[in-house]
Amino acid sequence: MPNDSTSQRSVRSDYIADEGKYIGFSVRHQVIEFNAFREGWRKISHVHDRGIHAQIAGGLLLVGQSGAGKTTLIEHYRDSFPITEHPEQTLVPILVVQTPAMPTVKNLAEAILHALGDPDVNKGSTEEKTRRIFKLLVACHVELLIIDEFQHFCDSRRRSVANQVADWLKGVLNVARIPVVVVGLPRAEEVIRMNEQLARRFSSVFFLRPFNFHTKEGQKEFRGLLKTVQEFIPVRCIEFHEANLALRFFIATNGLIDYIAKIIDEAVQIAGRKRDPRIDWNVLAQAFEESVWRNAPKKLNPFNSDAEPRPLNKLGEPFERWGKLLLPGATSEEEI
Repeated sequence: MPNDSTSQRSVRSDYIADEGKYIGFSVRHQVIEFNAFREGWRKISHVHDRGIHAQIAGGLLLVGQSGAGKTTLIEHYRDSFPITEHPEQTLVPILVVQTPAMPTVKNLAEAILHALGDPDVNKGSTEEKTRRIFKLLVACHVELLIIDEFQHFCDSRRRSVANQVADWLKGVLNVARIPVVVVGLPRAEEVIRMNEQLARRFSSVFFLRPFNFHTKEGQKEFRGLLKTVQEFIPVRCIEFHEANLALRFFIATNGLIDYIAKIIDEAVQIAGRKRDPRIDWNVLAQAFEESVWRNAPKKLNPFNSDAEPRPLNKLGEPFERWGKLLLPGATSEEEI
């Protein structure tokens, strides 16, 4: 018969193994589609297909709030057309480039070369780098160029530099003749408006909107998303899609998919450290504090049963930079 210390070590070992399982969990490992996600996919696919079948180098401006799912969308689209390695060439159907934080012609050219796998990113003049970009775009058979974080063009301290970079990019796109999707926060539209040729190229705009909860259709979609997410969770949970809890989730996330993932991922970690792993209202309240609003007042923590169910967009609150949030009973005249 094992002694008490052996039994305790065995229990502890099982506990550590279970905890490790929860540490490896993330909602982000699953691509969960929703209406706006599917519409964004359709828009990107249309520009891509027109480039292949009609040789039209179209453009799409895809904007959305931080956390709306833009990066997940473009990465999922890119991964659906994987890079293929051949003895003499590498094919890159979808090229995703990250705009540098303070873009210049030099560092944007280097970012494109890096995404193309150029081993000599830092070598050569700007003109030489530009020529290598054209050569590699052809050699890699790039079918669609996606430029992410496009709002950084607006963040440049010097407007003259931003204009210079925009003009250089316009020239590259005119010569490359491949379709392009530029992605960023809503202020990215300013970059397009300040350049007449870019404005013509990117006249098509898609706004990846957050979820809404003020219509029956919006509530149904949001609650359906929560129900789908719950199916992947490795611990027992209260029903996320229950009407009252779904409303609290909506307030806690401002309708943004990234914040849903933040809260649920943190809730799984908290529950996984318990002897009886389970997500309840208390765990969700703690997860909200840990992942969204540190030291949130109890009366404003949406998962506190006594909390006032209102948008958290006043000064000092998590979503103060966002507009008004429409809740059930609100009028459509309010600004979203």
